[in-house]
Amino acid sequence: MSKSKKKLKVIPLGGLQEIGKNITAFEYGEDILVVDCGLSFPEDEMLGIDLVIPDVTYLVKNKEKVRGIVLTHGHEDHIGALPYVLRELNVPIYGTKLTLGLIKCKLEEHGLLDTVQMETVHQGQTLDLGAFKVEFIRSTHSIADAVALAIFTPVGTIVHTGDFKIDYTPIEGQPMDLARLAEIGKKGVLLLMCDSTNVENEGYTLSERTVGETFDEIFMDCKSRILVATFASNVHRVQQIFNAAVKFGRKVTVLGRSMINVVNVAMELGYLNVPDGVLIDLDNMDKVPRDKLVIITTGSQGEPMSALTRITFNEHKKVEIVPDDLVIISASPIPGNEKLISKVINELFKKGAKVIYEALADVHVSGHACQEEIKLIHNLVKPKFFMPVHGEHRHLRQHAELAVKMGMPREKIFIMEIGKVLELTNDTAKVNGSVTAGKVLVDGLGVGDVGNVVLRDRKHLSQDGLIVVVITIEGDTGNVVAGPDIISRGFVYVRESEDLMEQLKEIAKQAIFKSSSKNQGDWSIRKSAIREALKDCIYERTKRKPMILPIIMEI
Repeated sequence: MSKSKKKLKVIPLGGLQEIGKNITAFEYGEDILVVDCGLSFPEDEMLGIDLVIPDVTYLVKNKEKVRGIVLTHGHEDHIGALPYVLRELNVPIYGTKLTLGLIKCKLEEHGLLDTVQMETVHQGQTLDLGAFKVEFIRSTHSIADAVALAIFTPVGTIVHTGDFKIDYTPIEGQPMDLARLAEIGKKGVLLLMCDSTNVENEGYTLSERTVGETFDEIFMDCKSRILVATFASNVHRVQQIFNAAVKFGRKVTVLGRSMINVVNVAMELGYLNVPDGVLIDLDNMDKVPRDKLVIITTGSQGEPMSALTRITFNEHKKVEIVPDDLVIISASPIPGNEKLISKVINELFKKGAKVIYEALADVHVSGHACQEEIKLIHNLVKPKFFMPVHGEHRHLRQHAELAVKMGMPREKIFIMEIGKVLELTNDTAKVNGSVTAGKVLVDGLGVGDVGNVVLRDRKHLSQDGLIVVVITIEGDTGNVVAGPDIISRGFVYVRESEDLMEQLKEIAKQAIFKSSSKNQGDWSIRKSAIREALKDCIYERTKRKPMILPIIMEI
């Protein structure tokens, strides 16, 4: 084998050791193929941050090589970062009809719709993108039109499952194309990249249909208004709510911006079948008797700005909870959201509503495969090498153990980190080098302008508050003309701490005198002298460490 033989590089830029923000680059020679481009939601310590997107510096640096972005399905953690990434990396994007329909809404909001090239692909279709051939394999997940990918490269075939579950009775369309995966497996697969989200759960994930049966039972016995909160993107779930409403003669209205968007797109593209006259406008809601109404809403995670949370806490213009309302929360809490959602559930109970959530009935099933389904994929694909994807470190580790149990040698399993490069030939694989990768924080309109330093300051301010010391000094003599005045925010309530404030003013004055005799024109030395003197006194008196900002004005 000649030394110059090209290798295939697999470069995860997100979605490993974390949930969400899924994006992977595949590089061979002069061609790069990108799979998915998702966002994740901020962790608790990311104060004030709206979204987290992947760092695509490596792709921007090599933009002339990037042949396109291929999408597996339309969830936020797989498409949410596109409006931000496409500004820097305008390449064609390929996805199924519903996936691109949801992206259109996003690009329109960001004013990018006219500049981005979008190509619709069908399940079963194959695309040529540079050195890569990509086949879209029919899959099942908690959103319609999901695909797994077979990526044919000069050194071998990669199978990327995307997010999946094996649902033999899907709500819409056909079951997952296991026969095609088996065929590809028979011909030989170099690398399997498989979803790890639910790998800790034994057995099988229930079919989405079981939720429909539960809805039927609940709707049949209910004599009051029904509100159902679920993920906007779960078109199958929304379809089943409509089905139950139609069956029991109810009208439906939809709340929440993302829910309205998805329902409109899905109806337009034929993924939601709603008989005429069932869907009514929010403004006509009052004309329908309460026991004939269903409201579908966002907010199944207790998000503070979502429709359900605003309704629960009396902040919604059109809808409020009344005793005997039945609220169904058709989702399970994303890790970290448990407190938010339990706050909403408690408040709903206080208002006299009945609440049904996952712990009480089968009103939710996961969109991700459990252990037995994952084993089936491994068995059909029979890869030479394996790289678990989509999950925190523990999920990836558990998935690796599962593969070992099924007879895969440990040295052929790669638990990767984002930014690390997996190099493959047709019979070898090794981790070699790394590229720039990580988190870019979005706050309002600013993308990436808030980093660790700003977050550290926000944390400091949120925990200890701020003190501003304002002093006016005569330029020629260095004498204090006015001040020091002390402004406190989030540290102590000034009116109740007057003696402390007087003491701090005195200390600031002395610090200025001491430092001014030595350094006539150097303000920074004086500022740090004030800061140090005040810091010690405040800590001694209060055991707190507020941020101290001295402001010196010269006249």
